[in-house]
Amino acid sequence: MARSQETEAHAPASPPQQQAPGTLGVGMVGYAFMGAAHSQGWRTAGHVFDLPLRPALAAICGRDRAAVDAAAARHGWAAAETDWRALIARDDVQLIDICTPGDSHAEIAIAALEAGKHVLCEKPLANTVAEAEAMVRAAEAAAARGGRAIVGFNYRKVPAIAYARRLIAEGRLGPLRHVRATYLQDWLVDPASPLTWRLKREHAGSGALGDLGAHIVDLAQYLSGELLTGVSAVSETFVRERPLLSGASAGLSGGAGTVERGEVTVDDAAIFTGRLASGALASFEATRMAAGRKNALRLEINGELGSLAFDLERLNELSFHDHTEPAATAGFRRILVTEPDHPYLEAWWPPGHGLGYEHTFVHQARDVVRTIADGAPAVPSFADGLQVQRVLAAVEESAAKNSVHTPVPSPS
Repeated sequence: MARSQETEAHAPASPPQQQAPGTLGVGMVGYAFMGAAHSQGWRTAGHVFDLPLRPALAAICGRDRAAVDAAAARHGWAAAETDWRALIARDDVQLIDICTPGDSHAEIAIAALEAGKHVLCEKPLANTVAEAEAMVRAAEAAAARGGRAIVGFNYRKVPAIAYARRLIAEGRLGPLRHVRATYLQDWLVDPASPLTWRLKREHAGSGALGDLGAHIVDLAQYLSGELLTGVSAVSETFVRERPLLSGASAGLSGGAGTVERGEVTVDDAAIFTGRLASGALASFEATRMAAGRKNALRLEINGELGSLAFDLERLNELSFHDHTEPAATAGFRRILVTEPDHPYLEAWWPPGHGLGYEHTFVHQARDVVRTIADGAPAVPSFADGLQVQRVLAAVEESAAKNSVHTPVPSPS
């Protein structure tokens, strides 16, 4: 399912039934890239970790009947729907997993929470601060009834990042001075790449800023344990028109030799600086126009007592420098984060046997299930997603005002 338009009503592929005790029935909206990744997580988590509830892939939803049926068969879902309202109404679904473009997040999430379902929603939480605020209000009301609403910042679930958070929380870096975060991809370098929904503001909200910047803003705040208080930004759209998908697939339009084109209405890249609540400085770069960079999410955190560095393209490793050691022997050292006492690693392979991108979604599913079963606070919460949305909005405002320093509103 791509957007919040009316969808075709139909009878579900199999009659919805109450889930057996000890299971958590999952209904997922969306079946493309993120849908496949989330399916992997739900399908695997109960086979790897000892969970208090076993995830059951009850039903998947999308507007295209043939495509959603194929996705259900491929990824192991028991049934398929073409209307997300019907998915929410199913008795065998207790959690709604939202993997759609941002323009439909608020409508689906709020409806699911009001119907008594738990919700996992992909990042960024919404397309606007107002939508995110409405989602937080619905999450708070649901929490009073036992509902849980979680936002899918999956990179928190990389063992090396979770271990970095542990080291910082233990004070191993001392007072923080700098946070540097970049997320570089190159899939839009070619001007002939088509105009997908990710390049339209009405569907995506923003471009590289929301798609990639949301991750590094969240990680900067998560790792530091602090919130950004203000930003100064620049952004740019380097390719302002691209071929329409219909033109690219259907051939010529508007005369021989002419491919129909449409306007790109989001950023290709955003660069901004910020300040954390403690006074520490932060810098961020998010772009989908860095030729040769496929998924280069890189972080470095410098403190009075040491530094940490991480590269997603080497995600089983963490670089750590202890500045309290003698200068003659001190330096960055490589930590291979594959030991059973590292976060999430107790259930996986012997030391030295690395994990990959897909494991972040398995870890996410594990944490969601345990949160629901234990009645623990939702983490990352919709409030965390709202905080990131406020930072993104401040970045856009600053970039539109010639990089003027723009405060990020404090959580109320």
